[in-house]
Amino acid sequence: MATISSNLLFIAFILYLIATLFYGGSIKSKNGSSEKPGTNTWGKIAVFITVVGFISQLGYFITRWIAAGHAPVSNMFEFTTFFGMALVGAFIVIYFIYRTTLLGLFTMPVAILVIAYASMFPREITPLIPALQSYWLHIHVTTAAMGEAILAISFAAGLIYLVKAIDQTKSSKQTFWLEIVMFALVTVLGFVAVSSIFSAMGYSEKFNWVDKHENQVAVEYKMPAITGPNKGELLTKNGFNPLVEMPAFINAKKLNTVIWSLFGGLILYGIIRSILRKRIAAALKPLVKNIKLDFVDEISYRSVLIGFPVFTLGALIFAMIWAQMAWSRFWGWDPKEVWALITWLFYAAFLHLRLSKGWHGEKSAWLAVIGFVIIMFNLVAVNLVIAGLHSYAGS
Repeated sequence: MATISSNLLFIAFILYLIATLFYGGSIKSKNGSSEKPGTNTWGKIAVFITVVGFISQLGYFITRWIAAGHAPVSNMFEFTTFFGMALVGAFIVIYFIYRTTLLGLFTMPVAILVIAYASMFPREITPLIPALQSYWLHIHVTTAAMGEAILAISFAAGLIYLVKAIDQTKSSKQTFWLEIVMFALVTVLGFVAVSSIFSAMGYSEKFNWVDKHENQVAVEYKMPAITGPNKGELLTKNGFNPLVEMPAFINAKKLNTVIWSLFGGLILYGIIRSILRKRIAAALKPLVKNIKLDFVDEISYRSVLIGFPVFTLGALIFAMIWAQMAWSRFWGWDPKEVWALITWLFYAAFLHLRLSKGWHGEKSAWLAVIGFVIIMFNLVAVNLVIAGLHSYAGS
């Protein structure tokens, strides 16, 4: 069953890649209108392939659930793949409301990056620790992921708005920060590339270190240790000695992975820029020339209107119920809890500024992009680097 599950996920990944190419073809086609390019043949094929890929990934989720005996959302691999599936599902729903394939051209690569990112983590099915043996875990995590996925649609729409609205012919603060967003997306590819290279090399180094409870703990690095664990002792003969020793409250191994990902992202970004000979955002601008700004602004806003209450239920209300059952307290200022609250406050401010202060258009688009950056920081940095009760998610 586990093999079937893995094959279904791989099929979904390939179908998403193919669908992205067809979304690009639908934009280039001259048969589609500026508001409903999905009505042309390329767009219809792209949506069909996306739906088939989503069904395949749903099959992965169900078969892995059967194999594991519990909802597959208990570690980094499972949660991130579910987040990718929810993102595709959210796009499909939004597409059938607004009928624009341009949104697919910007959304599907994000979903592909998310699934590729997930594939770099251990995929083994493991028993749940006692704190996770609750149906409230399934409710909390799946609802939170669906809320974040819907909010991610607002990011894609906001990104389209900024690519079209910002003048790419001159340097400015807007062009700089927009390109930083593009670099962040490329860095995810850098993570996949670096992880794949060291995995193919069979790289491995082992350390003994002292955790924050003064316990001796063994840890295995899959990449050269730029950041070493607290009071770490290298056990591998002729291994690479860490350049910097990290305190016990920092997950040095995961921080090391993030640093290598940034290196990979810088190299990959440099290669892309040398090929394009222009900013990535500038290269994307011709694809959005026929889209109406008010149209994507509405999609971005409505995605937040839908995603915000779903996220509120999953990441706060259901999370507090689960925390009470697992740890006998509703709130404990764990890093993951704090950043969930920060994310909620940000999107609450987004809606307030939109409705009360009239922040439409470019301001609203920037808020949508920043909100997704916060979500990804929560997914990557908080899960992987900062030690806490949710550290199991980094395994």
